[in-house]
Amino acid sequence: MEKKIQIVIADDHPIFLNGLKQIIQDEDDIEIIGESGDGENVLEQILDKKPDIAVLDIDMPKKTGFEVLKEVNKLNNPVKIIFLTMYKEENLFNEAMDLGIKGYVLKESAANDICECIRLVANDDYAISPLISNYLVNRIKSKKKLENEKPNINDLTCMERKVLKLISENKSSKEIGEELFISFKTVETHRTNISRKLDLHGNLCLVRFAMENRGVL
Repeated sequence: MEKKIQIVIADDHPIFLNGLKQIIQDEDDIEIIGESGDGENVLEQILDKKPDIAVLDIDMPKKTGFEVLKEVNKLNNPVKIIFLTMYKEENLFNEAMDLGIKGYVLKESAANDICECIRLVANDDYAISPLISNYLVNRIKSKKKLENEKPNINDLTCMERKVLKLISENKSSKEIGEELFISFKTVETHRTNISRKLDLHGNLCLVRFAMENRGVL
């Protein structure tokens, strides 16, 4: 008999969590070995129970899904993480992908998608809800654009070029703001505008572009 895919699940809405359990428990090849209503507890379960996959909400008490993901990365834990969320924003999707997420599933399609997504991730594939699959296409296009051509840096304002130069030095938004005497929020706005002008999707693409073009900034 093949080993079951062992998972932990976390969501702070009990009704949704129970519904999710019912869907997954009907599957012969997937086993729920832990559940939680907050990020701190599910992180403890990940470290203690060593599941193959953790299915997490993004918005949770004590620790968000992103905070759990960052902790897992910091500890080099091999668990694969799937976000199960109501958020469709492309910037959140890209941030999750930059941090190494393996699956991004929308709650509205969870009943149809979640079990197949778990199987895909268990087989070292990525799993994205069909409703937002175009976000993945955008990332691939952006990567190819970086590889094949240099976006026009001359389209950037003087301040945007200064921000991009400091990004190339691997400085955080907080450090950039302190050096340029502008607020953290202003730096984040510049980062968004730079990404839009250069057609870069996700923070990882922005940082890579800045580093690759450091000599002309």
